[in-house]
Amino acid sequence: MKMYCVPILMLALLSACGETQQSTPAPTDVAAEPESDALPVMGPEMRIFAFGDSLLAGYGLETGEGYPARLEAALRARGINARMIDAAVSGDTSQAGAQRLAFALDAQDTKPDLAVVSLGGNDMLRGLPPEETRKSMDAILGEFDKRGIEVVVLGMLAAPNLGKDYADRFNPIYPALAKAHGDTLVPFFMQPLLENPDLIQPDKVHPTAQGVEAMVATTVDAVAGALSESRGKEPSVPE
Repeated sequence: MKMYCVPILMLALLSACGETQQSTPAPTDVAAEPESDALPVMGPEMRIFAFGDSLLAGYGLETGEGYPARLEAALRARGINARMIDAAVSGDTSQAGAQRLAFALDAQDTKPDLAVVSLGGNDMLRGLPPEETRKSMDAILGEFDKRGIEVVVLGMLAAPNLGKDYADRFNPIYPALAKAHGDTLVPFFMQPLLENPDLIQPDKVHPTAQGVEAMVATTVDAVAGALSESRGKEPSVPE
């Protein structure tokens, strides 16, 4: 497991997408705007499956401003032939994600080379038992293991107002599961927003377009590193 550490300067009340859950859309390709001063894009296309809630779905943003599109643009600016598949659903809990994952993956014409997963924020907001979140996240990462797909886990931390006991049970979920499944971990996906509240929309919850760019900047190294290893991973059980 590779861990890309981000220093925790402050913790505020985390609100990771508590909208009413929508019907599950079909995963779609996202088209990123070309970056200036970009390196030539080379090599075979690398498909990245973005699986999560509204932090990945681009809630409140214009088309092309969400995390999957901006991550694709950042990778392509490095010369990586990345193509993002947007399979995020606003309002999803980890349990809802676990229930729809196999269907979403089966709908792909080509097996993704990598998945980027951000779930659990809604679990925490609703005060769901961390043990349930752990079980669902374990099932999600296990499904990717079964299909031989590398994963970058975008971690979440519990809001301080939930208390020390809850945090002690919730916060270790992501590093423990990333280690157990051999996945890459970004310890706290929302860190750039907490360091600069101006990067948060008026709802005090979701990133602005500039906030998304900051989140991409702190995660693109992890994703690029995981992509470099993704071709060699084999399924842990027969297809």
